[in-house]
Amino acid sequence: MRSHLLNHTTAEDYRRSVTAGVDQVAARLASTEQPFSGIGVDGLTPVVDAIDLDRPLGDTAAVLDELGEVYLRDAVYFHHPRYLAHLNCPVVIPAVVGEAVLSAVNSSLDTWDQSAGGTLIERRLIDWTADRIGLGPAADGVFTSGGTQSNLQALLLAREEAKVRPEGFSRLRILTSECSHFSVQKSAKLLGLGPDAVVSVPVDREKRMQTVALAAALERCEAEGSVPMAVVATAGTTDFGSIDPLPGIAALCERYATWMHVDAAYGCGLLASPTRRGLLDGIERADSVTVDYHKSFFQPVSSSAVLVRDRSTLRHATYHAEYLNPERAVAERIPNQVDKSLQTTRRFDALKLWMTLRTMGADGVGELFDEVCDLAAEGWRMLAADPRFDVVVEPSLSTLVFRYVPARVRTPGDIDRANLQARKALFASGEAVVAGTKVGSSQYLKFTLLNPGTSAADISAVLDLIAGHAEQYLGESLDRTS
Repeated sequence: MRSHLLNHTTAEDYRRSVTAGVDQVAARLASTEQPFSGIGVDGLTPVVDAIDLDRPLGDTAAVLDELGEVYLRDAVYFHHPRYLAHLNCPVVIPAVVGEAVLSAVNSSLDTWDQSAGGTLIERRLIDWTADRIGLGPAADGVFTSGGTQSNLQALLLAREEAKVRPEGFSRLRILTSECSHFSVQKSAKLLGLGPDAVVSVPVDREKRMQTVALAAALERCEAEGSVPMAVVATAGTTDFGSIDPLPGIAALCERYATWMHVDAAYGCGLLASPTRRGLLDGIERADSVTVDYHKSFFQPVSSSAVLVRDRSTLRHATYHAEYLNPERAVAERIPNQVDKSLQTTRRFDALKLWMTLRTMGADGVGELFDEVCDLAAEGWRMLAADPRFDVVVEPSLSTLVFRYVPARVRTPGDIDRANLQARKALFASGEAVVAGTKVGSSQYLKFTLLNPGTSAADISAVLDLIAGHAEQYLGESLDRTS
């Protein structure tokens, strides 16, 4: 079994096996004609369950062949131009090369003596990102597993900075847009706050937090004796890509001495945009910021970070263990990243971004994000001019929320069911993948455009498919009731 360990004696086996895996994936990517096979849970489950994990095949080539049947054949391929669903991006080749390198070397970014140069690369990228945001010379941060963890850590710091003892946690409040990410509510629960801790602030017609409503909510907190521990602004909501009015929110946070966190998991691509950086004006006034490079920087999952204006606040996540990061290491200026992180063992995900920036440059990444934002603007014009569809808001980023509306008058329930069925039927066909959400109490569909390879023709074709599936459902439902 030692022959399977990666070391100096097996380097050639490693090269051969990895090359075979790359060949398998490359062949799939080259031949994939639609984003999904259309297989259902009941069709794929028996295939996976039939694998006897106690009877190994013993040969990587054989396992790769098997993998083609249990995974690669039916994977959902985000690189395909008609994958239009969630915040999943096609990935850039330099980042994939970085993934291969970091997996093989297997550095752990918790302590210097496990990572050395990896620690310095991650720190340099944190400084680069903080500088792009404009957080100032005292800024710092750390890579995380994703936006949910980044938001959790930011709110942990905010809770501790509020200086309220645990018995007073029920008085703490987090104010955030009604369109913000669900991880805000999840974080409140994990942080031991009360059920009323998250205050939902209304949005305007563009789905942006209303600063007037935020001011009123902060005033109510003051009148009730509760403590506004943090305001979470969103720079790129999941459903609409909307960007909250950051300067106005920052001013209110300063007035009420409240921690300002900006969830820019989606909108962080604007930091590299040659044309749209101004949409993030005000983010430089935040106390903490979430960025997800694995969304709008075209990085493989996972690649995220939380950044703070004042590095001293990261002490709230610091614990010292004699066997890992003893306190004396601080005096010796040994850079142990675990001192800043909620995680201990942690992948060298920063290498992927490093490879990307050193190959393409920030402008190269930003130009790709600009392309999908331009495409969304074109898609919005198409939807606004198409009487078959109702589109909600003009996009700030690259998300379109819309629904099919039949020419003949139908009940709201009929329209909802038609849109739900159209999405389901489209997924089952494998021809395209789109997302869904609710606007108010109504069912809508959603395009999240993160693939620069997607064209206006792709959008038009998918809209025709959606209309066709919806009409088919409505016709069949009419036949059933007649």
